[in-house]
Amino acid sequence: MSLLKSASTVSLLTLASRITGLVRDVLFASVFGVSALTDAFNVAFRIPNLFRRVFGEGAFSQAFVPVLAARKTEAGDEGARQLIDHVATLLTWTLVIVCVAGVAGAPLLVWAMASGLPGFDAAVVMTRWMFPYIGFMSLVALAGGILNTWRKFAVPAASPVLLNVALILSILVGAPLFRHWGIEPIYAQCVGVMAGGVLQLALQFPALRKLGLLPRLGLSLRALRTAWTDPNTRKVLKLMLPALLGVSVAQISLLINTQIASHLAVGSVTWITNADRLMEFPTAMLGVALGVVLMPQLAGARAAKDDARYSSLLDWGLRLVVLLSAPCAIALLLFAKPLVAVLFHNGAYNGEDVGRTTVALMGYGVGLVGIVAVKVLAPGYYAKHDTRTPMLIAVGVLVLTQILNVFLVPVLQHAALTLTIAIGALVNAAWLLVGLIRRGSYKPEPGWGRFALQVIAGTAVLAGLLVWGSAHFDWVALREQRLLRIGLLAALVAGSALLYFGVLAAVGVRLRSFVRR
Repeated sequence: MSLLKSASTVSLLTLASRITGLVRDVLFASVFGVSALTDAFNVAFRIPNLFRRVFGEGAFSQAFVPVLAARKTEAGDEGARQLIDHVATLLTWTLVIVCVAGVAGAPLLVWAMASGLPGFDAAVVMTRWMFPYIGFMSLVALAGGILNTWRKFAVPAASPVLLNVALILSILVGAPLFRHWGIEPIYAQCVGVMAGGVLQLALQFPALRKLGLLPRLGLSLRALRTAWTDPNTRKVLKLMLPALLGVSVAQISLLINTQIASHLAVGSVTWITNADRLMEFPTAMLGVALGVVLMPQLAGARAAKDDARYSSLLDWGLRLVVLLSAPCAIALLLFAKPLVAVLFHNGAYNGEDVGRTTVALMGYGVGLVGIVAVKVLAPGYYAKHDTRTPMLIAVGVLVLTQILNVFLVPVLQHAALTLTIAIGALVNAAWLLVGLIRRGSYKPEPGWGRFALQVIAGTAVLAGLLVWGSAHFDWVALREQRLLRIGLLAALVAGSALLYFGVLAAVGVRLRSFVRR
């Protein structure tokens, strides 16, 4: 299977996840609107997600996948299976302890995340309901790392759809039931989160069993000691420490921003959260998909000492980032209001909420290329078992981001929090890129100057159409004409895509050149 086909498979399944996620968010905004309780839920849901990104998809995956890919290359499937069993045993023990501590320490966690939250007590209760979600999702990340190493990308990419389906059902079915029972309907979302975590983990089992890679957990102290003393497991743990610090820095930035937002106007957390959802759409489809596909390939090239292939893989990934994320960034900057209005301006979500979410989304547009590029550049370090350098860069970016917040938040309020993240992402990506070039890991292939001019030509024409479409129609006033508003958005988005790729073809970009084994 070609790398582009693999990335396309992940992107399409991610698209399905994002579409169901948007359906979920639209329903959530329509039913619950913007209030102290929606802020409380968003904070409570961020807490297990924060830990999940640190333990599961973050530091753990960054350390585990390169070591597993190298172990598979050097010792075959049997050596890889032994590593899987030992890592799964240590991870399970750790997660049990973390989940118990998280439930007990929920008040402290909510205070650290959002001390100014009006719905503080509700956020504590919701955090206790949802914190065990981290356990399920960290094990899902383990399974996903295994399957991706064996180039089975479909199941890990499809599993987030189940979370969205569970949350949609919790709105449509659970919320009315909770209201009938005299319980605040928004608490049904907590049940949906937990059900989604169980379903995602259950989906991994058949795929792992088919490959003969279902982990054998050691629940005894002897098994735990054996796993701990395995040199390959210790290697994963050694790599995890700087990766943990690096990922924690990113999450600390999110924590600080949420804390700041909790002291701004009521609804700020929700406005930023909804902007996050739209920003994550292209980020996941492009950056995460490419990172998932590239990580095991880069690790394999590194284990085989094939420096030319290693550099070529990075070049291929970066060209795709520029080709596909540049038009998305223009869309977030120039077409934010139509996107927000069509997706969220329903039910209890009013015109002011649309305006506040729009400016937050525009902030992300400034740095979307950087946000996506980091997903490709960081694996270039992780595949060489260097988790320290990205961590140090992340610390520097955190300091820069918070200095910018000091000056911009008093002026731009909640919108400053997305803008500073975007600026930080651009700095992060540039820093990572320069580091890879200086150490000789990445040597840009010829033709980058011409390629950049071709992309600029395509995005310039695209920008013209989006500016016209955003200004020509009153997207908020069209609220009652839902089908017309949806149709206009679909026509403009499809037309923009056709126009962009048409211009690229006209100026000589050969899209088939991106297909590689």
